[in-house]
Amino acid sequence: MSIWGKIGGGAAGLLVGGPLGAALGLVAGHYLFDRGVEALGGGDPGIAFTIAMIGLAAKMAKADGVVTEEEIGAFERIFRVPPEEQVTVRRFFDLARQDTAGFEAYAQQIARMYAAQPAVLEDILDGLFEIAAADAVLHPDEEAFLEHVAEIFGFSPGEFRRIRASHFAPDAADPYMVLGVGYEADNDEIRRSYYRLVRENHPDSLIARGVPEEFVKIATDKLAAINGAYEKILKERGVN
Repeated sequence: MSIWGKIGGGAAGLLVGGPLGAALGLVAGHYLFDRGVEALGGGDPGIAFTIAMIGLAAKMAKADGVVTEEEIGAFERIFRVPPEEQVTVRRFFDLARQDTAGFEAYAQQIARMYAAQPAVLEDILDGLFEIAAADAVLHPDEEAFLEHVAEIFGFSPGEFRRIRASHFAPDAADPYMVLGVGYEADNDEIRRSYYRLVRENHPDSLIARGVPEEFVKIATDKLAAINGAYEKILKERGVN
């Protein structure tokens, strides 16, 4: 069953009705996650993840000053939003056109919610990068927004560059950047990083940690980049 079917009309009302006034303000995360998610299905991880993505995506889309049709379309494509739910999603993005105020509190609540699941936080960042890439350009204000969210999520600057490398050139052409290792790393360190990233980005792993099925394609594309980077490094080093 699609995540949108699970959320149903109750969540649609939560996202675009009166409570969203608080959700888009400084208490955004507190309302949605302390009260809303519990009311929408006992803390279903897929529902919580989707609400988190909608909220931060809306804020991120406004980071460069303009929420574009390409960004809204990217969200709908990633989540395969059915036609009957597209009006709801677009109304939410329209509200986000106002400003980005309060996104730090929202990100902090998400970070607390998934503190024991850093891979889920990376999934969220991957989704935000995909939306930022909708117009094929990473605007400096979008990058600053994403870097701040990554910091709130607990990612180091190096980890942020690794995540970014899976989505944007020129970092994407650097296999060491894609694997998040230094040029001086020995073969064992590179191998450990590779296998960790493969494990975290395998479709089965995403489904196991409650990420909606519609979101798996991003991880599949990322996994292809990780495999390509590892093969390139092995070839350069003459390792069989």
